[in-house]
Amino acid sequence: MKVLSYGSLNIDNVYTVDHFVRSGETMSSLKMEVFSGGKGLNQSIALAKSGVSVWHAGAVGKKDGDFLLEQLEEVGVHTELISKLPVKTGHAIIQRDREGQNCILLFGGANQQVTREQADHVMEQFSEGDFLILQNEISEIGYIMQKAHEKKMKIVLNPSPMDEKIFTYPLDYVDYFILNEIEARDLCGHDGTGDELLELLAEKFPMAKIVLTLGEEGSIYKDQENAIRQPIFKVDVVDTTAAGDTFTGFFIGGLVLGETPRMAMENAAKASAIAVTRPGAAPSIPYRKELSEESSVSVK
Repeated sequence: MKVLSYGSLNIDNVYTVDHFVRSGETMSSLKMEVFSGGKGLNQSIALAKSGVSVWHAGAVGKKDGDFLLEQLEEVGVHTELISKLPVKTGHAIIQRDREGQNCILLFGGANQQVTREQADHVMEQFSEGDFLILQNEISEIGYIMQKAHEKKMKIVLNPSPMDEKIFTYPLDYVDYFILNEIEARDLCGHDGTGDELLELLAEKFPMAKIVLTLGEEGSIYKDQENAIRQPIFKVDVVDTTAAGDTFTGFFIGGLVLGETPRMAMENAAKASAIAVTRPGAAPSIPYRKELSEESSVSVK
């Protein structure tokens, strides 16, 4: 079984600020740092650090993207399916406040230059039963999903950032949805509590397995037979940037390694808790061995 993470690769420009910039306001930042990022890259690194072999597909700029490939390769991610294009690498401008919360402005760059020709070449390398992990930060996602469905791959969709393009994708092909409350509300077209949203998603996508993350209320996994609640782990928060991507990588990585959904949920929650105690996106993601070593993490 192989794992393909087909997604974004970004350069994250992180500005530490006293508060998020308001309309019409000019403000000096307290610090500026540059990290590797992008939901696709973060999830690939989380998958690799969870202990599985993962191939990343996507695109970077020829002149400014090499260090992202180096970051992936350092943790064992296969990078031969990443295209180098004569455009700028995707990047993000991230404001991080004193409480560790963040707001993010994205520029797609090479991420929006993924073509069907590239997708055809990538998908030739995978077969029935392999996992495909997708977000919503690259072009041609609907086409990639179609090709994966034809091959009978297991499709995992994290519909972030949520926009109108999501509804053009063949969502009935998705085997696992991993999403937060805001994304769930948008996908359902309804407001509601976490439990209500979970039921709406289950009705809308009866064949899919759903993981709904609920912030301080933890997360819930639901399939056709089970519903599993996972509390958060209490930590001192430094930076929440990669929390969701860490959760996704360790949850799917756990399933690939043979963990039960309950065990995968617990380890994913612990890994994301460790990640938010550290600055940056990809650099904050822990290795699996740290889940048992991190004595400061406790169930809330």
